[in-house]
Order: sequence, then C-alpha cells, then structure tokens
Amino acid sequence: MSKTPRTALLMHPLVMQELFRDDHLSRLDSLCELVNTTPCRVIDELEDELGFLEVIITSYGCPPITDEVLAAMPRLRLIAHLAGSVKGFIDDVAWRRGITVVNAVAANAVPVAEFTVAAILFGNKRVFQLNRAYQQTRAHNAPWEEEAPQAGNYKKTVGIVGASHVGRLVVEYLKAFDFSILVYDPYITPLEARHLGAQKVGLTELLSGSDVVSLHPPLLAETRHMIGGRELSLMRQHATLINTARGAIVDQDALEAELVQGRLFAVLDTTVPEPLPRDNVLYRLPNVYLTPHIAGSLGTETQRLTDYILDELERYQRGRNLKYRVRREDLARLS
Repeated sequence: MSKTPRTALLMHPLVMQELFRDDHLSRLDSLCELVNTTPCRVIDELEDELGFLEVIITSYGCPPITDEVLAAMPRLRLIAHLAGSVKGFIDDVAWRRGITVVNAVAANAVPVAEFTVAAILFGNKRVFQLNRAYQQTRAHNAPWEEEAPQAGNYKKTVGIVGASHVGRLVVEYLKAFDFSILVYDPYITPLEARHLGAQKVGLTELLSGSDVVSLHPPLLAETRHMIGGRELSLMRQHATLINTARGAIVDQDALEAELVQGRLFAVLDTTVPEPLPRDNVLYRLPNVYLTPHIAGSLGTETQRLTDYILDELERYQRGRNLKYRVRREDLARLS
C-alpha cells in the first residue's frame, strides 16, 4: 500500500457529475494519484495505466470487473464500489485474488431508513388516508374513525422483516418512539436482536402481531414471493405493509387482491412491474400510497455515497481497518 495509491475512476461520466461535489474532487486528489479525472467506461482506455493501478473506484456504468480485467491489474489491492450491490459489476474472482472490496450500501441505507420511519409514523397516523379524505370532503370530520381506524403511534408494534443494513437502521431510529419492535431474520440470533433493540420472532408471529410490517430483505431465490396470500392473510385488520425493498419479495397478485378488499393499508415504494401499468387498481385505492422507487438516495443524498467511499479510501491510505468491506462469504445472501 502506497501513501498515494494510483487510482482510476470507472463509471459513467454522468454518474460522476451526480455523485461528486467540487470538494470531493479536491479530497480525492489529496488521497491518491488519480490517473483519470474523467471517468471511463472502457478498460482499454486505461491500457497504459492498468499495470500500475492499486485502487479502482467503480460505480454505475463501469465495465464488468472480470478475471481477464483483473489479470491486467496485478497491483490492484482495493475496489471501492461507489454504489450499493456489487453483483453484476465485480466477479467473485476478485476475492480469490485477495483484493479488498468495499461499497457504499451503508450510505444508501440512510435515506431508505429515513423514508421507512416516515412511512411508519404516517402509516400509523393514517396521514395518507386522511389527506385523501380531507381533499374530498374539505371539512373537519374529527375523529375520522371511519377513514382512519385505530389511528396513532403510541404503543404500536412494528415488525421488521430482514435485519439488513436498512432494517437495522430502522430499528435504531425507532428507539426514539413508543413502539414495540419485532424482527424476523434467520441469520441473527435472539441475543443480536435484543442488542439491536428488538425481539426476534418467527415470520408468522411477526405478521400476526404487528400493526406495521416493513420489508427489508434482499431479493434472493428464497425471498422471492416470501410474502404471499397466506402471509398477507395473517396480518391484523387495518395493519400497514411497507415495501421499500424489492417488489418481487411480495406476490403482486396476492397483494392487489388483499388491498382491493380494503382490510390492509400499504405504502409501496417498489412493485412488480415498475412502474405499474397505468390502469392498475392500486393507483385508485384509498388504502394504498404509492411512490416511484424513491426511498433510496435521491438528489443531494447521492453525495453521501461519495462521502462514505472517500472516508473508506482515507482509512485504506492510513492503514486502518475498513468499515464497509464486502465479504465473499456474504455474497450469496446479498442483493
């Protein structure tokens, strides 16, 4: 590891414009010897530099980092992925070659968790339904019991499905409120759940015992349609389902059928497909609040990803432990 590692940017130029502020570029210049100030999307553009690169910073629009590409970079020690998932970008041969991989998934978890907490608070308060009702009646019809059954956040139970980066952060944020928190995740122990501030339970107990169910697992073969008709039927009358993860975690047909009945409320940032067809019934249901996959980093929030990656690069330069390593043994259960 050199004090100023030779570093290349591999991403779409438009992505860099969105993610980098001027101070980011100044900081990057102080942390490394940057071989290209304009990021490239084709490895051959760096042909003369490949043999000397110690670090590459990748993001959306980068070429696949394959075995062949890595063979041309014998000095490479760190891949800093300026985005969330590394799947589809970086071949697992990178780990076999002993290259360290870090990403910014923890940075992207922040706005998703913030969005989720807002959705929980508004969902329990029935803000979305009362907004529609008020617009229609243009009258103050308190206590709004018909439009807002069981409204309120005090002493409600929130169920978190998936102790992912986002799921854990949501639990952390919810500690400030008067909630009981349940968590379902086969990969954590009851003790770990208690340390988070939650109680580990089975999925059936979580669904039947929660006023709000918020989904945060990765989309894997075993989580696809993990919430189907049976699971939805277990949820309490007037409970709220929040999905800021992936639409395919829920059986879309079963969800639509349940929501048409009006028994549940839903806040859906992700669906299948995205966007939904223009005539889809969910656009019209008063118990459904739809957003166009905006929970993740948006606008200025994207720059947090760069802050996290530059912090990581500084730790690397100083020989400190890295915080956001992606470990090969975890790849199978990451999105």
